[in-house]
Amino acid sequence: MEKGNCCFFSTLRTNVSTILLTITLSLIVIRVLYVIYRSSKPLHTSSPQPLSTLIILGSGGHTAEMINLLNMLQKDMFTPRFYIAAATDNMSLQKARQLENSLVDKTGAEVAKSAQFMQIYRSREVGQSYLTSVGTTLIAIAHALWLMIKIRPQVILCNGPGTCIPLCAIAFCFKVVGIRWSSTFYVESIARVRRLSLSGLLLYKLGMADQFFVQWPQLQRKYPRAHYVGCLM
Repeated sequence: MEKGNCCFFSTLRTNVSTILLTITLSLIVIRVLYVIYRSSKPLHTSSPQPLSTLIILGSGGHTAEMINLLNMLQKDMFTPRFYIAAATDNMSLQKARQLENSLVDKTGAEVAKSAQFMQIYRSREVGQSYLTSVGTTLIAIAHALWLMIKIRPQVILCNGPGTCIPLCAIAFCFKVVGIRWSSTFYVESIARVRRLSLSGLLLYKLGMADQFFVQWPQLQRKYPRAHYVGCLM
């Protein structure tokens, strides 16, 4: 009799655990789908207060394109601004500082206080083996998490560097768990004419970008959830 009771309670605990796990997973899936659905809607703010903005820079032409894009923005609406580049990419931050210094010359010293410059570990260096990149990727994710907790931006601007993936993924997770709602705006590089970059494809397929912009009409036809905005760069 006691053996039968033990089997009964063991089965009951297993069933209860399975039910709770199913409910939990279902709630997580529903929350993720809701975040993706809401993220696709235009950003509306009930307050004229400026939005803290994270700007992700990349080596090569990414930073030059981002600087051109920033020149079109109304700077006082996107402040404070946090510039992030890879730890080995000093040139990008130098260009960002030059941009901010030009704003100081035009609008006064207060603008200088509205920008901060940071670096993040790379997940993988060019030529690095995939085996050793596992450890560096974990370090990069941990560093990205620390930076996102520190900054907690309302807006994220990026245009394709691989550095943006861990930051955007963490921002998406923050939205799912309710820590912070960061609106991610991705502008695909003008160099991408026929297909998206790997970073763009990941953000597009996984629904992590609130608004996704392309600069060529054929890209918009191929990826219908993207918005064609013409040549911005």
